[in-house]
Amino acid sequence: MKEGEIKKAVRERYAEVVKRERACCSPASACCGSPAMVEDISKNIGYTEEEIQMVPEGANLGLGCGNPVAIASLKGGETVLDLGSGAGFDCFLAANEVGKGGKVIGVDMTPEMIDKARENAKKANYENVEFRLGEIENIPAADNSVDVVISNCVINLSFDKGRVFNEAFRVLKPGGRLMVSDIVLTKELPDFIKDSVEAYVGCISGAVMKEKYIQAIRDAGFSEVKVIDETSFPIDYITNDPTAKAIIDKMNAPKEDLKEIGNLVLSIKVEGIKAR
Repeated sequence: MKEGEIKKAVRERYAEVVKRERACCSPASACCGSPAMVEDISKNIGYTEEEIQMVPEGANLGLGCGNPVAIASLKGGETVLDLGSGAGFDCFLAANEVGKGGKVIGVDMTPEMIDKARENAKKANYENVEFRLGEIENIPAADNSVDVVISNCVINLSFDKGRVFNEAFRVLKPGGRLMVSDIVLTKELPDFIKDSVEAYVGCISGAVMKEKYIQAIRDAGFSEVKVIDETSFPIDYITNDPTAKAIIDKMNAPKEDLKEIGNLVLSIKVEGIKAR
């Protein structure tokens, strides 16, 4: 698979998520997956009922694999950068933590997601949040400008994860923190999954071995790198769209094979520090 092909597929897939959500005639419409299903996914990956209810309607699309805000220990007045911010779910949670004296910047490469996030911020009067169109390999933010970088199930989608972590290191202030939730592997995936665009877009085939992921963070210059939490992650919970069904249908993969692949996938929460 080529990088350009993958970026195009990822961008189109997340644009379609926004279009489906906007096409729903009511909050409970089944065309986008019911709110109950989205909430169930969110609770299973670490969000509380209070967090789910406090963000603007439409901000939580059920696309994450963990709750990076829960481990970020955010403080009032801090500046937070969210890589792959989507419709703004984690950004709004972070904004509540840093308060009016703080600032949250969301970065996403999908114009439709940026438009949706800005719409959510406006309707809920979030004045301390802004959303920027850009790629996480080239973060649109100045050197040494943010206190915390967070990300939720997005870095696995990048072809160049090392560059993403280098960029995160660049924009962090000395003493700044990296806090990410993401998908990694315990064993290499079979070739029929590695070569699948559908699996890549579904946060599966773009994932790398856990050790390689952690080393990429260290290589970027971060110290005190550690895994805070890790759990097995059912393949059909990686996104709220039918990724597993797409793999079965388009690649004729037996359900038994898909279940085995799910056993190779971990959801991890990782932190690192940019030394002063």
